[in-house]
Amino acid sequence: LQRGRYRSIGINRNDFLSLIQMRPDQPEDVSVIQWIAFASNAFNVLVPFYPGVSTTPEYLSNTGKDVSTDNFYWSSRLVAAMADASYSKSLFHQLAVASKSHALIHQYDKALKDITDQAERQKIREEANQAVADMVKEETASVMDKVLFELSCQMKNAFSRSDA
Repeated sequence: LQRGRYRSIGINRNDFLSLIQMRPDQPEDVSVIQWIAFASNAFNVLVPFYPGVSTTPEYLSNTGKDVSTDNFYWSSRLVAAMADASYSKSLFHQLAVASKSHALIHQYDKALKDITDQAERQKIREEANQAVADMVKEETASVMDKVLFELSCQMKNAFSRSDA
């Protein structure tokens, strides 16, 4: 290996991470879950999605070059940039996403258990992906609000009694 050829996944220039979870105890069409994350990996959250679907939720598929809180990519980047500036007070705000993600996957795995029609199974996987995207959108807005508050409290133009 050449020195400097590889870099850590925890630096700010690495703004995408994907993990594949193999689940041999599940039916073949749901035996894999793809977990994705955007933004600096020290501040992002992994979000699960069923593969083998024909659509991607709007919150993940509408990323353009203009910064917007209407998509997961730019929202994740904004949260990461703000959380980096208020690291110790902001890091814990994203913990709810992991537990809610696992709960949704478990819920939809149960829903898929007795369905054999492949078209119906795909429809349910797409519904699950949308439910995950909706939850992530809501949680990301909540995290952004909290991280922005933490960062705002550290602003240099704050009022102080000694300013008088």
